[in-house]
Amino acid sequence: MATPKISIDAHSSLLQRLAETRCRTDALFKLLPPDSFYLRPIPERHRLIFYLGHLEAFDWNLLREPLGLEATEPAFDKLFAFGIDPVDGGLPSDVPGDWPSISRVENYSRGIRQRLDERLAHLGSLDTPSFLSEGTLFHVAVEHRLMHAETLAYLLHNLPVECKTPQPSPAADRTVASKQRQAKIPEGIATLGQPTAPPKPFGWDNEFGIQQTIVPEFSIDVFPVTNGAFLKFVQAGGYHEPNYWRPEDWQWKRQQRLEHPHFWLSRSRSTATDSHTEWEYRGMFGRIPLPLSWPVYVSFAEAAAYARWAGKKLPTEAQWHRATYGTPAGAERRYPWGDVAPDSTRGNFHHERWDACPVDAHPAGASAFGVQDLLGNGWEWTSTPFGPLPGFESFPFYRGYSADFFDGKHFVMKGGSPRTDSCMLRRSYRNWFQPHYPYAYATFRCVEE
Repeated sequence: MATPKISIDAHSSLLQRLAETRCRTDALFKLLPPDSFYLRPIPERHRLIFYLGHLEAFDWNLLREPLGLEATEPAFDKLFAFGIDPVDGGLPSDVPGDWPSISRVENYSRGIRQRLDERLAHLGSLDTPSFLSEGTLFHVAVEHRLMHAETLAYLLHNLPVECKTPQPSPAADRTVASKQRQAKIPEGIATLGQPTAPPKPFGWDNEFGIQQTIVPEFSIDVFPVTNGAFLKFVQAGGYHEPNYWRPEDWQWKRQQRLEHPHFWLSRSRSTATDSHTEWEYRGMFGRIPLPLSWPVYVSFAEAAAYARWAGKKLPTEAQWHRATYGTPAGAERRYPWGDVAPDSTRGNFHHERWDACPVDAHPAGASAFGVQDLLGNGWEWTSTPFGPLPGFESFPFYRGYSADFFDGKHFVMKGGSPRTDSCMLRRSYRNWFQPHYPYAYATFRCVEE
């Protein structure tokens, strides 16, 4: 039996989507002057030159064999194949001279696009492997690129402003957020994942398999924890009290000499009668006074310490789902607000802003229980270690995508950030990070059981 052919309409739509995502990542690289490509803004990550080659190398390594193409630069295919995720040490030690020139990487990337596009242009008339004909590999390529668009954003965020192409600096935001309150969530079912039986929409391997959990009644913060609320933890000596921290987190905090969230900057001010600390925020394109109404961006370790200080906990993945997608009647929604597709009235996502915004800025995005700011504005930490759902099966073409991180050392994150594409706001999507990673756009809210 011949392998299926992709429909002309689907083929055109997928090619257009791939072109759009390429434009998005190309625009990010245009923010970098040439001498910035060899910087490493985050110690745990590759130098920025890696990502210039990686996005095209990933597409090439994913699509080359299904499209029947031959490798011409296998050394580069391997060099740019995989990112790194060091856990508590083992930082990369390469130097700029270990990497090829920008022009050499650009020629490599340009050649890959040309060869892929020539073959993809005729895909609708070719017999293709099922993973290609049904669009799975296209979606993998597109969403992988969009994930890296977000990764690149927080990498660029950590560059000094003078190392980026000048852009307007963020405006100071002195908004006072609504007072934090709790929403009571009655006992009910939380459904994680999506069915494995066809027909099924696209999802990454860790999204498949249904896990239904009866979640007992609990209360949850209506808003994520703000910079203003977290400032009280800092001022109360939270970074100097080991009882609030897990032992491994306390050790990490001390090794890093951490005194406050990574995105904060402190400045001591002294007068004849007073000495105090002024706080600023590290915006993408400039410093501003600490915006007290924005969600605080912190590591899991810091979020868990705050929750312990407050006498609360971080939500489990199931609790977060129940508060986000559940309803008093028991049914579950596609999005917190219902089944209407995401738009800019529902939250701060889809590359609309470089930075966060007040946690109460999008009441139209509230869940059935009145919980706000759930999608966008900052990924939300849960207390659930990242692991497989029932019946998990790795993608046969990318077996390590999720399985390599089922190690108990990564925690599930839900929601999305200002730089998260709307296609990844689906209910089943799961993100994950290490507990000692403070660079991502990651916030949290607390629960009481």
